[in-house]
Amino acid sequence: MKVLTIVAHPREESLTMKVTNRFIEGLQDAGHTVEFIDLYRHEFEAALPVADEPIWDAEEQHFSPEVTKEIERMKSADALAFIFPLWWWSMPGIMKGYIDRVWNFGFAYGNSNLHHEHVLWLGLAAADKKKLEKRKYNTMMEHYFNVGLADYCGIPSSTFHLLTETNKVNSQQLDNWLMQAYELGRNYEK
Repeated sequence: MKVLTIVAHPREESLTMKVTNRFIEGLQDAGHTVEFIDLYRHEFEAALPVADEPIWDAEEQHFSPEVTKEIERMKSADALAFIFPLWWWSMPGIMKGYIDRVWNFGFAYGNSNLHHEHVLWLGLAAADKKKLEKRKYNTMMEHYFNVGLADYCGIPSSTFHLLTETNKVNSQQLDNWLMQAYELGRNYEK
């Protein structure tokens, strides 16, 4: 299976990038092929321009060359993975902009849906599990990613996974997070 893996973190040496690399190793060890997009190094423009605003009554949508290229890239993948630091209980703006522009009307929702069977949302949170559960942020995020995004766009299998307390890096915890990322890749969609 070809898994399009999309990451968003401004620092190349970040924990998010280390986790992404281990996740990809797990995918590859399980026999999957990977296409990788680093939204910051790719210099993806997150703001939705007029060219990518849907024309609601048009039978067919036409998008900018940048979005058309990303739509073709998504069409060539069997499944998806998004890896990101958790900022304000969601993904970074550049990743949200990717979804706003690429998961557009007429491709991801409306008269068409995404064809992917599975998506993994892997977030890295500084908060601990108690803080996430206190105001039900964990439930809200699971609903947002699994239902509000994936299900709405026709993806039948969606998993939201968080690595917590990622601001407290020690060698033992780092090894644990990297092993979790590897196993998520190795056991992708099982």
